[in-house]
Amino acid sequence: MPEVLKAPLVVEFPFTRSLGPVQSAFLTGLRERVVLGVKTADGRTLVPPVEYDPVTAEDLGELVEVAPTGTVTTWAWNHEPRRGQPFDTPFAWVLVRLDGADTALLHALDAPGPESVRTGMRVRVRWAAQRTGAITDIACFEPYDGDRPQLPGHDGRFEDMVTGIVAPARLDYVYSPGRAQSAYINSLSSRRTVGERCPSCRKVYVPPRGACPTCGVVTSEQVEVGPRGTVTTYCIVNIKARNLDIEVPYVYAHIALDGADLALHGRIGGIPYDQVRMGLRVEPVWTDGGRYPDHYRPTGEPDAEYDTYKELL
Repeated sequence: MPEVLKAPLVVEFPFTRSLGPVQSAFLTGLRERVVLGVKTADGRTLVPPVEYDPVTAEDLGELVEVAPTGTVTTWAWNHEPRRGQPFDTPFAWVLVRLDGADTALLHALDAPGPESVRTGMRVRVRWAAQRTGAITDIACFEPYDGDRPQLPGHDGRFEDMVTGIVAPARLDYVYSPGRAQSAYINSLSSRRTVGERCPSCRKVYVPPRGACPTCGVVTSEQVEVGPRGTVTTYCIVNIKARNLDIEVPYVYAHIALDGADLALHGRIGGIPYDQVRMGLRVEPVWTDGGRYPDHYRPTGEPDAEYDTYKELL
């Protein structure tokens, strides 16, 4: 049996968002070791605070201070913490209704084991040593058997308010390309590009998926295409990606390799970005030891006629 390929992949990007007055006050309060909720028209206090009443959809803005102590309403034990979680050793996820609040806040509880956690147990906030105006300013909750603290009744007004946050989003997963794409990847390592032909419509798809996207039938006949091709369309990239050592601006294009009926993606090099055009004839450029083309460059041939690639746009 051929080797089944697999590789760990990561999709990651920073998500930047601005904060309205309610969320701004809440996160600024955490930075100052103050927990704020928001009052609804019927007298409920919501923590974390929201900008609109989830029942009536009315605007909310009356901020009130609640205690950093509370009661666990439900919990779950986390046996295997993941990257980026509050602890690297087992801990409990808990919903805590803080004293003075009518809703519960999700966070971590530092506990020695699941036998020490129960619904109804009393806990308090453990503040982070360094606070920046984020939910992580609450390092975690910890068991507490003392009295509820007296509160000054903060009104939610602070100096130097937090007005925006950057939340990193990341997905780690293992990808297995399957039979068709494994053959495609293996062919690239020998500087060949191999697609598969549909037995019904006779189109050649690169990269192959193991089935024709039009007819829905299994594809298995391998067909070598290229190496040259035609730029069908393209975009100019002006924002530098993290961990990508390519100076901007550069061009990323759809390239229809000769003999293929589906365009693939590739970077265009060897030509000023403002001279790339539809119909440009290109060829792959390989680096020593590279398992796929580093980029495509002009071949010097005359541009392809539009009618030869219009169906591949």
